[in-house]
Amino acid sequence: MFVNKGINLVSICEEKDMTISEYTIMCEVEESGLSRQEIIEKMRKNLNIMREAAEYGLTNVTKSISGLIGGDAIKLNRYSSSKNTLTGGFMTKAMARALSCSEVNAAMGKIVAAPTAGSCGILPAVIITAGEKLNKTEDELINALFTASGVGIIIAKNATLSGAEGGCQAECGAAAAMGAAAVVEMMGGNASMALDAAAIVIKNILGLVCDPVAGLVEVPCAKRNIAGTVSALTTADLVMSGVASKIPFDDTVIAMYKVGKQLPCELRETAMGGLATTPTGLRLAKEILGK
Repeated sequence: MFVNKGINLVSICEEKDMTISEYTIMCEVEESGLSRQEIIEKMRKNLNIMREAAEYGLTNVTKSISGLIGGDAIKLNRYSSSKNTLTGGFMTKAMARALSCSEVNAAMGKIVAAPTAGSCGILPAVIITAGEKLNKTEDELINALFTASGVGIIIAKNATLSGAEGGCQAECGAAAAMGAAAVVEMMGGNASMALDAAAIVIKNILGLVCDPVAGLVEVPCAKRNIAGTVSALTTADLVMSGVASKIPFDDTVIAMYKVGKQLPCELRETAMGGLATTPTGLRLAKEILGK
């Protein structure tokens, strides 16, 4: 059975000299009864779907059924090849991929809801783009997804991944934390460093509300996927430089859960507060829903 705490995960990985990804695979073999290769092939399928969703919007205008979002990923992708970008082609391509997944999701296309549909752009954007930069193989990208899964399991066991229960900090926050941990491990960091990255991401997104306009997973969700992607990638570099989190991962997860419970229901996916109830948010909702 997978451990309940990050501190236990680090202890096991250090004792057995293994990565988070390897431990996650081992636990999945135990619990599912499937062979190691079967589990890896299932994750390969997830990776391939993520790739398709992350790439489609880069060359196709993908409009949501509501018309709220669409066509921005292709703009960002074109911009990423420009010499005038402030953050460079690497970061803008990652941002474009995150947006592509969100647009595909809003257009009822196929995505991997990891950890949720509303945050589906973060992991693909982070892992695929970092993998390109680091010249990683497909199998190494699959391992990164297992690392992300291991971190996500601990968040799910001790807090929540639901925006309706914990706000967007539980969705985009968890996804970004999972992605940051995965990239740290891809870069050669150990389990302790990976969880430091996850902790820092959660600290920086603590309290983020869930306030979808018209109750749809489109605005501001798509652009929060971009923010989560940037946070994950920059935090990975921060940790690889030697910077650690003063607050342990387990504590940040507990804090996230408590903060989520303290958020009023209006700020937890009900579309009854935040951006959803601004004059523009209400106007858009009326145009879409007709009421």
